[in-house]
Amino acid sequence: MIHIVETTVAGRNLKVEYGKVGMLSNCAIFMSYGETVVLVNANASEKPRDGIDFFPLSVEYEEKLYAVGKIPGGFIKREARPSEKAILTARGIDRPLRPLFPKGYKNDVQIICTVLSVDHDNLPEILAMNGASLALCLSSIPFTDAVGTVSVGLVDGEFILNPTFEERTVSSMKLTVCATKDNVTMIEANGDEIPEDVMIKAIAFAFEACKKIVAFQEEAVAKFGKEKIIPKLHKVDKVLESEVREFSFDMVKTAMYIMDKDERNSKVDEIKEKMSSEFDEKYADKKADIGEVFYNMQKEIVRNMMLNEKRRPDGRAFDEVRPLSSEVGILPRAHGTGLFTRGLTQVMTVTTLGALGEAQTLDGISDEKTKRYMHHYNFPAYSVGETKPLRGPGRREIGHGALAEKALEPLIPSAEEFPYAIRVVSEVLSSNGSTSQASVCASTLSLLDAGVPIKRPAAGIAMGLITSADLTKERVITDIQGIEDFFGDMDFKVAGTEKGITAIQVDTKLHGLSEYCIKTAITDAKVARLHILENMKQCISEPRKEISKYAPRMYTLTVAPDKIRDVIGKGGATIKKIIAETGVKIDTSDDGKIVIMSADSACANKAVKIIEELTKSVKVGEIYLGKVTKIAAFGAFVAILPNKEGLVHISKLDFVRVNKVEDIVSVGDEILVKVMEIDNQGRVNLSRRDAIKDSENKDAEKKQNEKKVNE
Repeated sequence: MIHIVETTVAGRNLKVEYGKVGMLSNCAIFMSYGETVVLVNANASEKPRDGIDFFPLSVEYEEKLYAVGKIPGGFIKREARPSEKAILTARGIDRPLRPLFPKGYKNDVQIICTVLSVDHDNLPEILAMNGASLALCLSSIPFTDAVGTVSVGLVDGEFILNPTFEERTVSSMKLTVCATKDNVTMIEANGDEIPEDVMIKAIAFAFEACKKIVAFQEEAVAKFGKEKIIPKLHKVDKVLESEVREFSFDMVKTAMYIMDKDERNSKVDEIKEKMSSEFDEKYADKKADIGEVFYNMQKEIVRNMMLNEKRRPDGRAFDEVRPLSSEVGILPRAHGTGLFTRGLTQVMTVTTLGALGEAQTLDGISDEKTKRYMHHYNFPAYSVGETKPLRGPGRREIGHGALAEKALEPLIPSAEEFPYAIRVVSEVLSSNGSTSQASVCASTLSLLDAGVPIKRPAAGIAMGLITSADLTKERVITDIQGIEDFFGDMDFKVAGTEKGITAIQVDTKLHGLSEYCIKTAITDAKVARLHILENMKQCISEPRKEISKYAPRMYTLTVAPDKIRDVIGKGGATIKKIIAETGVKIDTSDDGKIVIMSADSACANKAVKIIEELTKSVKVGEIYLGKVTKIAAFGAFVAILPNKEGLVHISKLDFVRVNKVEDIVSVGDEILVKVMEIDNQGRVNLSRRDAIKDSENKDAEKKQNEKKVNE
């Protein structure tokens, strides 16, 4: 049986069809908003996975290029690995849903959102987020808290719900909020230095819209939702738990009160070895349970320390930022480098400047085609003192790089102001909490060191949260370190300048965040951010006046748009020849703008001269020194500019009658010619006779003037 439910969001129809497709999935729904359509499938394994200490939820966001009428580029004409945008969207769907599953549920759950049609006025990622929640709620999977998701723009001081493409292009903010009917569960934002009070109001505005979508989902569930299964939740053996706690609790408490991280970790490892000797043989098949009890003891001790004893693991005040250090110019050959240290968290960022043609080409369903500013983030195992194989970037690395990119992108100068492609790479050298926000700081230092005229310096900070079991107590924490993130309830990252917020990303392990928590985190983050910016400014406050001597220089020419083809040549032959001769990089655009890039000014000037010759226009009345390229019975063809030649008719070769062209000129001769006419077909008529006459007249005039001066 096919079920259809509909509602209106931001004046547009939101429609859900259930039972039409995917009959063998636990739940499959078609969800459409305008002409954007997403298929969402939710499934779970029948039995829990044994021996694991995590909830095995996987979320996939599949972009099909047929959704926007495109054929994939490259040799293999099918979708391959997910795009960066798809990975970020999958993470965005996972984060608000994961905390809402029953504690101890270890069945594999998979959510696949497939984008089938895209209308750029209606974002498929927002639709997919709502679809994932609804599919889980309609299914028999034990998930019952519906989550609504909306995007919010800011245009002329007004909040716009689910802004259209045109509204997004003029919006100074992009905000995504996920919420249950009671609390906000996830926030993702970027904007053009948004004031804190405006951001708080925008989140509240989004929360109210989310509650209406939640009500719509609950209405659908009430009509045709499946009966929920009673899950088999993993619970630790009570006897095992009692024995492990009795044996190790005091030792664990002593370890957790050690302020030095390395010393604390060493003590924890020592306790683990003692526990292993004591229990591994007796509970050989329940090692995961022993690990869970050990984790719970650590969590209990740390949270009690912070919430009730009102002290942090490293002794800091709750609003205190760890010791800071900022440096630039670390690497001599790099175009720009910044080294930022906060406590034991340390990030080095390297900036590279390149030609505009080196901007990243995006082959996806987004309306964005290229990316001129690129931020990459690497998190090697040595940053936490571990040994692991080096592999490509995972979802976490891609997510952290994208967050730092969003934080700085509003501050990057336009291509007209600074005609470079910019790649920034953040290398995490040491990690003890909030490396993503440290990379915002290090990247700002690096960009300034590279001479990039960013609008203003930016910094980032991560706020945390500790709550009591009954949620009656909550404490917001500034600048969380690793242990506070691990055992805490929230990771609230805020980046921005002294004027306002440029990016926010919020994750929570709770069922949602209170209004007080959100307001406090945002306002306290500003105080911390200004403190960090002051430290950074003492190192470098403005972009360097000159870019690195190793960075390429830009030389810009503007020619008539129809001359671009002369620069490129047939099959790109001409431009390739120029590049081979000079060693420069050249970018051309259809509007006639040509950018030449080279670290060697002599090579750049040579390329400029070649291009100027290629694009110079022939003018009637001008005299040129040309070369004879071909002889015919009726005259001689003479090249006067690169790729441009004209005809000297036999009657215009000399002052006397000429019987044979060869009597006057030969192929290869250089002769003076005057442009007499350019006909309506673009053919150039030249005269050697008039060129000589004009030259003689000029010489005579020059001599006459010299004689007058001498007299």
